[in-house]
Amino acid sequence: MRLYVCWTTRGSGWHPCGAAHAALHEAGHRPEVVHAMGWRALPDTPFNQTPGRRRAKALTGSSDVPVLELDDGDAVSGAEAISAWAKAHPAAA
Repeated sequence: MRLYVCWTTRGSGWHPCGAAHAALHEAGHRPEVVHAMGWRALPDTPFNQTPGRRRAKALTGSSDVPVLELDDGDAVSGAEAISAWAKAHPAAA
């Protein structure tokens, strides 16, 4: 499983990427973290087309992160959806 984030996974309560990362860890998951860089406010220009942003767009139709790519190729987009997914799918002990 891969978690595509902007620059960081810090700021668990107020930053979407950090919140998604924290929820996954609380549920026992240890995703590979892929730093997509860029910035949500930038359009899909050459300056916002990092490999992570391109993969997020291929998975969801949007270059916004966070995006969780599951091992089966499915994707969960957005911090709230990722947090809900993590709560519903705790890691096997």
